[in-house]
Amino acid sequence: MTTTGIILVAGNSTRYRKNINKNFEILGTKMVFEYSLDAFNENANINNIIIVAKKEESNIIENIIKNKILNKNIKIVIGGNSRIESVCNALNQTTSDLVIIQDGARPLIKQSFINNLLETILLDNVSGVSVAVKSKDTIKITNNNNFVLSTTNRKASWIVQTPQCFNRKILADCYKKLSNIDSITDDCTILENNNYKVKLIEGDYTNIKITTPEDIYIVSNFIK
Repeated sequence: MTTTGIILVAGNSTRYRKNINKNFEILGTKMVFEYSLDAFNENANINNIIIVAKKEESNIIENIIKNKILNKNIKIVIGGNSRIESVCNALNQTTSDLVIIQDGARPLIKQSFINNLLETILLDNVSGVSVAVKSKDTIKITNNNNFVLSTTNRKASWIVQTPQCFNRKILADCYKKLSNIDSITDDCTILENNNYKVKLIEGDYTNIKITTPEDIYIVSNFIK
């Protein structure tokens, strides 16, 4: 089975509240997205890598790639106006059996995440697998006016992270059927809406996505 690692760095970083793409912040000795790039490059189960970027920012990634020792084929794909479009653009540029999709803004990716995802999707007869952690807090569902509609069972409530692994053909076919993209915030949802089996595996509470400015300080401490 061949596997393509897809790293998403084409977001707008709106909640980051800085005039910079958070993926290009310096964290330790390298940019945030480089941690995911290095993790995929070092994993023997990943055959090639696609980095999805904005057209005007692709030169930043090109310069990084030129100055790194990489042993896999790296392709830069121009992203779309949404995460959905960006993933679609990446899927159209690979013929691998499996894809692993990673938020570039999650620099604390571990090799065990990648390996466990691949083992699960191959052995458990599922079409998608995601890293996730059990919710430590009680989760309440509200309406648009913030009135509580229901409360989830905390024992069965998970916080979904990336990386996520999928059968490429199934995911691509589900994308073709997609109509309402406003409610889609991760790729597992697309498979769920088409009645495919999706499984969650234990991740790590340190696997934080850098979303707001304070997150960069939290992640910096974990890296130290």
